[in-house]
Amino acid sequence: MSEFFSYFALNYWHFLWVFLRLSAFFLAFPFFSTPFVPVTVRVVLLIAFSFFFSGAVPGGDYQPASTLQFFLLAVKELLFGAALALVGAVFYSIVVYGAELISYMMGITVANLFDPTFGMVSVLGRLFAFTFYGLFFVTGGERLFLGALYKSFESLPVGAPLPAGSFYHLVKLGGLIFYLGFKMSFPFIFALFVTNLALALVNRLIPQINVFIVGLPLQVFVGLLLLSVGFSVVVYFTVNLVERYIEELFNLIGALKGG
Repeated sequence: MSEFFSYFALNYWHFLWVFLRLSAFFLAFPFFSTPFVPVTVRVVLLIAFSFFFSGAVPGGDYQPASTLQFFLLAVKELLFGAALALVGAVFYSIVVYGAELISYMMGITVANLFDPTFGMVSVLGRLFAFTFYGLFFVTGGERLFLGALYKSFESLPVGAPLPAGSFYHLVKLGGLIFYLGFKMSFPFIFALFVTNLALALVNRLIPQINVFIVGLPLQVFVGLLLLSVGFSVVVYFTVNLVERYIEELFNLIGALKGG
């Protein structure tokens, strides 16, 4: 215990800056910011990672000369941690947005429920979210993810200014939510659109058939059939999303470094 306190006393400032950066990251990252991970586990992981990175990353014992400088450095570390987490939030939103589009075309958006883990989401949104998290760990993305965090402390040490171009990089990433989300769900949306078109033609040709009563179960059936047959496409697309997420994370670190 005495070694622990002596280490903490010698590396107080270094630990503090690492703790601030990681705390903002843990608060904004989709997986850790939900009640899916208990608060106790989040606190333990935050402290453990802070001690690990403070001991692994050299330097960082930067002592502010005034209260104003301390405040500015603390805000900078919080912003940098939040920026790293926002990259994960963008790719998580891509998966959820694609699932919401499919749910809307299937007509099951009325089955939205409030899940304390993910908030107000559809059943498909929760399924796709768990698929994204599962593939992230199955493909070994957590190792590259930890490597990116380590690289962030080397690329942007304490005291370095935040480049203005980094925020432009985050804005460009935001557009991927709609582009890649629609791209992932397009095969299912197109098939369901053809189904709706066929129902519209039936309604015009055979007006005796109540299309509303027949159409809603048919849309759900076609949607579930397409998901059961083509879910491998979703898995393949999600694996590519995980790979691109790690790539964009390193790109952001490079942008924060200043190129």
